Amino acid sequence: MQLTAAVPVGVVGSGTMGAGIAQIAAQAGHPVLLFDAVPGRAETAVDGIGSQWGRMVGKGRLDPAAADAARGRLTAAKDVADLAGCGLVVEAAVESLDVKRAIFAGLEAVVDKKCVLATNTSSLSITAVAATLRYPGRCVGMHFFNPAPVMKLVEVVSGLQTDQHIASAVAAVATLWGKTAVRVASTPGFIVNRVARPFYGEAFRTLDEAAADPATIDALMREAGGFRMGPLELTDLIGQDVNLAVGRSVWELFGQDPRYAPSLAQQALVDAGRWGRKSGQGFYSYAADANPPIPSTASVGSPVTRVRVGGDWGPWAGLWDRLANNGIDVAASDGGGRPRAELPDGAVVVPTDGRMAAERAAETGGPLLVLDLALDPSTATRFAVAASPGCPPAHLAQLAALVQSAGAAVSVLDDIPGLLVARTAAMLVNEAADVVGRKVASAADVDLAMRLGVGYPIGPLEWGDRIGAHRLVVLLDALSAIYRDGRYRACTTLRRAAWSGRLLREL
Repeated sequence: MQLTAAVPVGVVGSGTMGAGIAQIAAQAGHPVLLFDAVPGRAETAVDGIGSQWGRMVGKGRLDPAAADAARGRLTAAKDVADLAGCGLVVEAAVESLDVKRAIFAGLEAVVDKKCVLATNTSSLSITAVAATLRYPGRCVGMHFFNPAPVMKLVEVVSGLQTDQHIASAVAAVATLWGKTAVRVASTPGFIVNRVARPFYGEAFRTLDEAAADPATIDALMREAGGFRMGPLELTDLIGQDVNLAVGRSVWELFGQDPRYAPSLAQQALVDAGRWGRKSGQGFYSYAADANPPIPSTASVGSPVTRVRVGGDWGPWAGLWDRLANNGIDVAASDGGGRPRAELPDGAVVVPTDGRMAAERAAETGGPLLVLDLALDPSTATRFAVAASPGCPPAHLAQLAALVQSAGAAVSVLDDIPGLLVARTAAMLVNEAADVVGRKVASAADVDLAMRLGVGYPIGPLEWGDRIGAHRLVVLLDALSAIYRDGRYRACTTLRRAAWSGRLLREL
């Protein structure tokens, strides 16, 4: 079937998402009927959308004639029966299975049996939403991201009984609306809200373990991890209550799998009413006179002009190339095959492999520094490091001086397994690989969804290919051996890639 611009579109729910979806559809040329169960709300939303078009015209982002035409296509519906002639109805009501089922039951009583019924749910099972319909095959998820007129991604979600021709038609209409559609089977969190959980979860665990303060965690994820925002400041923006509810929902729907376990620190914020920006206080204060958060930065020692580097540093190698390009004498040394760097005053640096610095120092018989991962060590402006017990402070200062010569800072974390960026990356890649392995979505759609839906610098599977599947499995196995809670188990798909050498993006 085809959902062309001539097909009338109904939208149920006139809140932020519903109004945004109605705006998109009307701009794309559809006659649009916006309905809300609360009298007067749809009319108010229509007026608000008109004002939005006026602002777009004023900024030169929309032609005045196009705005007038779109406004003429948008109508507030008085009753659900007004939606009888629609070929597509998108529901954007509250996130309640009972409410959505009731809405669709009411729609089935008035619309044609060929009308497509789409739900904008971000977390509910499409199979469950459709289960009570007479024609469950026409029910599909059409998950927009907020703000809907701006965000490019739409997850088109198929339940167990969704007709694939319907899903294809909805993906096509999303494309006509200027969106990028990704196809996904109904699973808790779909692609984005599921794969993104470790981005928050590992930051929370680092905080729960008192390994770093919020400002340092966020700075490292921005400046070393390459993300636009750190995970804790992002949860302040989203709302701690909202983020916790989504995370708890995924955790419960997956049978309280420890991979998605809620954070005690986040629960405490919610209990205290510190919900983030909307309440004025979350991890950070948003008062007008609040001081900006400052990350912890290691003191810098005397300048370092030479370092001996040996072994295969893999995704860390760009740091040594960067130092060499900045005038540091990077000399080759025999590390016995294992990656190891030696600074002039005796400091020994190794990349994290998931084990604690204390364990590795006991193995080598001397103090050492463990270096965290960075998305791109040739451009990162901050690196995390952990020191083994008894490591001289001068060694930390020497490493900080070396890194500073490349234009980057060093933040010291407590000695936790896998540090921060490395174990976050490993868990993101593992989750993405599991989604692909279970045929929830394709590898290409997973990476695309994470870039467009939450602004990741690169897709997690692409990042996994940069790091190497074998290196990630080694890291996750080390974490599993320490924590023994099942959280860090490497999925079978990632293990297969590690054994076969196959790229994750080609799964």
